[in-house]
Amino acid sequence: MKTLADRLAARESLYVNCAHPMSCKSIKLDVQALIDRLGAGHGSMRQDLAGCSAARIARLRARERRKVFFTCIPDYDGQNRERNRDWKPTFDRSAAERK
Repeated sequence: MKTLADRLAARESLYVNCAHPMSCKSIKLDVQALIDRLGAGHGSMRQDLAGCSAARIARLRARERRKVFFTCIPDYDGQNRERNRDWKPTFDRSAAERK
């Protein structure tokens, strides 16, 4: 089970979304603000966050008590930087230019 501190350390983004197909309402959650309010050890799964104020805001924006779901988006840019940190070209550019 991932905690809010784990999500912040991994630089993951959390969004709360209205489940109604015509609504398309989505709010990006401020993970640091959630940690300040709920604590670093608080769970970051749907069942842990469904009662939080961001979920209530999404329902209010939809003007109904619709169900909400959460989306976690990893830090893809950070993962690519880490993966490519030691990358070196496999060809000799000067040899390719001479041909």
